[in-house]
Amino acid sequence: MTPLHLDAHLIAVDKPAGLLAVPGRTEPDCLAARVQAVWADARVVHRLDMATSGLMLFARGAAAQRRLGDAFAARLVHKGYVAIVGGLVDADVGEIDLPLAADWPRRPLQRVDHERGRPSLTRWRVLARDATGGRTRLRLEPVSGRSHQLRVHLQAIRHPIVGDTLYGGA
Repeated sequence: MTPLHLDAHLIAVDKPAGLLAVPGRTEPDCLAARVQAVWADARVVHRLDMATSGLMLFARGAAAQRRLGDAFAARLVHKGYVAIVGGLVDADVGEIDLPLAADWPRRPLQRVDHERGRPSLTRWRVLARDATGGRTRLRLEPVSGRSHQLRVHLQAIRHPIVGDTLYGGA
């Protein structure tokens, strides 16, 4: 495993799609276990969904984990994603401001819930439109960072993420 960044406090690695970030109930193989096999002091700071690829940060030791955890909690770390969604998004930029809650009968799914949901905000910007394929590439910023937030928000505006089997992406 080759880190993208490595120093005394931080390890940054590229998580491939299809690999769990942390162990699952029945699946021990995950990026955290692979990183910890090389760097025993590596500690999980955040997660990415199994279907998501991208940069993951690991703290080196408890003190670094606390500092990074505090930075995430204080929203000093800005997360950005790129996704291809179904359909042609009309506007060039926008926000999705819909409250989210667990869909208890269908866990781990989440849903828009105007009565009991937690405030959730996603900002987006169009990067490219494919009129022939009927798809749009978006830059996404989850301001609130809820579980499955981007997936649920995009499905709610009828532009699901392509390939998202949980939320109906074509």
